[in-house]
Formats: sequence, structure tokens, C-alpha cells
Amino acid sequence: MKIAVIGAKGLPPKQGGIEHYCAEVYPRIVAQGHCIDLFARSSYTDYSWFNHYDFWGVRVISLPSLHLRGVDAFITSALGAIATSGQQYDIVHFHALGPSLFTCLPRIATSAKVVVTCQGLDWQRAKWGNLSSRLILMGEKAAVRFAQGLIVVSKDLKSYFLETYGRETVYIPNAPASFGGSDPNFSYATSLGLLRGRYILFLGRLVPEKRPDLLVEAFCALKPAGWKLVLAGGVSDSKSFTTKLLETVANHRDIVFAGQLQGSRLWEIVRGAGLFVLPSDVEGLPLAMLEAMQEGVPVLASNIPPHQQLINNRQGMLFAAGNLDSCMRSLDWAINHPTEMAVMAQNAQKYVQLHYSWDQITSETLKLYTTILNSPESVSISEPSFSKVTEFVNKK
Repeated sequence: MKIAVIGAKGLPPKQGGIEHYCAEVYPRIVAQGHCIDLFARSSYTDYSWFNHYDFWGVRVISLPSLHLRGVDAFITSALGAIATSGQQYDIVHFHALGPSLFTCLPRIATSAKVVVTCQGLDWQRAKWGNLSSRLILMGEKAAVRFAQGLIVVSKDLKSYFLETYGRETVYIPNAPASFGGSDPNFSYATSLGLLRGRYILFLGRLVPEKRPDLLVEAFCALKPAGWKLVLAGGVSDSKSFTTKLLETVANHRDIVFAGQLQGSRLWEIVRGAGLFVLPSDVEGLPLAMLEAMQEGVPVLASNIPPHQQLINNRQGMLFAAGNLDSCMRSLDWAINHPTEMAVMAQNAQKYVQLHYSWDQITSETLKLYTTILNSPESVSISEPSFSKVTEFVNKK
């Protein structure tokens, strides 16, 4: 098969779940004899326009983009969709709902089958303004209308598309990245003033919907003796929010802002944490949480459906999303019940090892590609109920 990929920023991954997903899945697909072109943003790859390079067998093609919030994603996705019309692709695979706005182009102009992976309902994210949210929502409806295969990464998303549009989807979850070796002497963490097992870790982009501000407020109110809080993540598109957050923690000696971490430093910080906390209001299926679970780190998270899917069965603790008192109570209990949390962490580690595998995800993705190509009609898809679509749009 010859496959085009649209919607990823580029490879190798620096930050972002989609990029890590592509880095894990597509080299595995190439290793099975298939060809993949991934259309990337020049602002991310630092390559000149239309240059290409190899990433573990994946041909990464750098397309024009602008350093403007949201605009670069739409420009590169549109150009990638146009570029597919000049090639004989078997599959054109879009990632995320914004880029899916252009699924109509390969569907109409080529014989390729169109696949969309929805990692989350991006129009709900606080970083987007009204116009961007509307465009992303249009991309969601385009995916429903034009994609022959629609993949979702959580059971909650599967229910959403069925209830909202009457659209069947294929559930293929994410999996955690494989961590390499880290410094057994804990040198980097020690340089930050951290003790192994005595700090709380927030890992993710510092954006409003992930609610690091709620965790900071809870930690400052509790003042747990001998514990520190580490915020690790990039700024993304919410600089004003991040600035306010960092101003809040600047003079707090027990809160460490580690910035965006990669490689051995990231692995060291994750492995040494006494507790991983993800207080998000919006998630698809969080890779950072899966990675913490894989490494045997106890997890506390907000009770949104994707988190419930991962840790609702004695694999971690949940608190009421957006509720400061609930977050404080749960955080206090987790800190003061290390034995119980360690048992939950062991349960979580076994659960992830059993249910979340990149090899299995690759196999399921190829199975979907093959089924679509061998079927004249859409696979596992009923025509969407457009009365439901109209009702949904009117509500928005």
C-alpha cells in the first residue's frame, strides 16, 4: 500500500501525542513493506519547503506553514490534501479534526480511501478562539461525511460519534512510548532539588484545559510536608495562561517548573515521581498517563470519561473534574496512603501491558486499511444521520 499522512506536525516527535503516535505506528507499517509519505510543517521540521527526508523509512515532506496559532495546521493540511491528488495513494490518513476539514479533496479528486483518527474533540480546547473552534467543528463533520474509516482512541469518543451523528467508528487506542534508560544516580532530578518518590508530577502542555492551575492551587493549599510539585511541559499556544501560572509559582520554593523534557531526563523525572497527577477537563486518551502507568507510578486524575476508562478499576484514583476541594482531598489521601497507591500502580502497570501495545495498534490499523480497500463501501460505517448532524450544528 501507498499511504499519505496529513495532520501531524512532523517527525521525529518533539511534543504532542499525534507526533508520538506517528513515530510509533508508521515505521512499523513501513517495516511490513508499505510506503508512507507524511506531510509535515516546515515550521516544525526546520526543512525548506517541499524538501523531504527519511524517518525510519517514512518519507517526511516539508510543506509551507506560518508561525501563527492554528493557521499553520490548516495551511499545511490543505496543501497536503491537494498534493495527494497528484499521486496514486491507496490510503490518505488524516490525524485530528482540524485537518479533517480537507477530507473532501482526496475523497472527490482521487481514488484513495480516506481514514481519519480522532484523538479528541479539539474544538472543546480552551486555547482556540471562536473562529478556530468553528473550523475544527466543521472538520469533525467533514470527517463524518467523507472518511471511509473513522478511528477513535477512546470508548467515550466512540459513544460520542454514535450518539451525535449515528456514525459507527473503529476503536483503536493509543499506547505508551517505550522509555529508554535513565540515570540510576538521579542526577538531573537531584539538581532540581528533588527526592525520589517525594514529588508530584504534572506532565503535559501548560494549557487551560489540562488544569495545571487547579493542581497548583491544591498543592499550595495543602502544603504537604517533604513533597514538591513538578510542572513539566511546553507552553504551546496559551502563553498568557502560562505566564500567569508561572508568576503564581515563581516564589514558591516547593514548586519546580522543569519546562519541556525529552529523552533520558524525561524518563528520569517520570520514574522518580511519587505521584502522577492529570487534572484535565478535556482529553482523548492521554499518552502521558499511559506512560506513567507503564512505569509503575501511582496516578491521580480528574474523573472525565477517558480517565475513567484507564484507572476506574483500582488502577488509580479519580477526583471530580474542576473541583478544588475534591482535588485536595484526593491528593491528601494519595500522599498519606503510599501502600494502597503502590498496589494501584501495580494493577495499572499490568493493565497497560495487557491492553495497550503499539504492535497491536499497527496490526489493527493495517487491518482497517485492508478492509476498506477490499470493500466498495465504507467499512464498519453506516451513513450518518444528517438530522442528528443538523440538530447538533444548531445547538453549537
